[in-house]
Amino acid sequence: MRPIFFLARASSWKQYWTGSHPTRQVSIRELLLDKIPQKSWDSHMHVVDPTQYPLAEGAQYTPEPHLLSEALTFESTLGIHKIVLVQPSIYGNDNSCMLDALRRIGPQNGRAVVAFDPKSINSLTLDVWHRIGVRGVRINLQSVGQQMDPVELTATLQQYADIIRPYGWVLQLYVPLSTATVLETVVPKLGVKVCLDHFGCPTLSGPLGYPFSGDPYSLPGFTSLVNLLSQGSTYLKMSAPYRLSPDAGHLDLEPMAKELLRVAPNQIVFATDWPHTRYEGLDIKPFVESVVEWCGDDNTLIERIFKYNAEDLWSVSNEK
Repeated sequence: MRPIFFLARASSWKQYWTGSHPTRQVSIRELLLDKIPQKSWDSHMHVVDPTQYPLAEGAQYTPEPHLLSEALTFESTLGIHKIVLVQPSIYGNDNSCMLDALRRIGPQNGRAVVAFDPKSINSLTLDVWHRIGVRGVRINLQSVGQQMDPVELTATLQQYADIIRPYGWVLQLYVPLSTATVLETVVPKLGVKVCLDHFGCPTLSGPLGYPFSGDPYSLPGFTSLVNLLSQGSTYLKMSAPYRLSPDAGHLDLEPMAKELLRVAPNQIVFATDWPHTRYEGLDIKPFVESVVEWCGDDNTLIERIFKYNAEDLWSVSNEK
């Protein structure tokens, strides 16, 4: 595999906002409309409205309102009309904003991933949430900088898995890729589907700002991630590249992305991470184009990444 070396430049960040890239010759809009399948899913996005739904005490940031109407308008530019609403860290365990949005679109067009305290949640609440389209719970350590040792992490995952297992929900994790070395032994025993946010959250750059060599297997946890995905109950979201790298061309993510598509084509789902909180205003369409390009000319693979894998993950196929 050819090593890739990249130094972050201000112009790279500018390209995220303008959508420009010197190697892109084909109209992004034309490519997307031609390639993205009908009834595709965006498996990770948020709605936030701090004016109507107060943020949790100690929220890491305060975003502008990003409403459901805006979300649906954005999704329509990609030809996507089915979304998975994910609870952002700024709302803590108060899912009100997200659940109100889910009620408006209905389970035929949406799913949601909640946050809750496993010590206080009750079955009546879970039953109501399930009826309106909730299909997962999120454990978010990355956004809040929380760390757990292997023993604590294992116990936490087991506790959540025991609660959601009767509902067939997904255990969604936003944790560093290095955590996969623990997950590799724990997840097969949980008896639930697991989904990892944002490419599994790898650390691509070293202390001097240089990215990794280009070989994804050199990333701590990547081999364990591949083993997890091969077991069939773990999924991964291709999403939020800007949280991992400033490279607007996604060249440093490309080796990892292509290897994941090669080894686990049935376990990868696409997501936009709209409204790109703390990165508001960037143009995500070049990333969508990159995902399509990484699939090559394999239309079957494109359908899996954008549609069928999401239907499997979010229990859509068996509820039609």
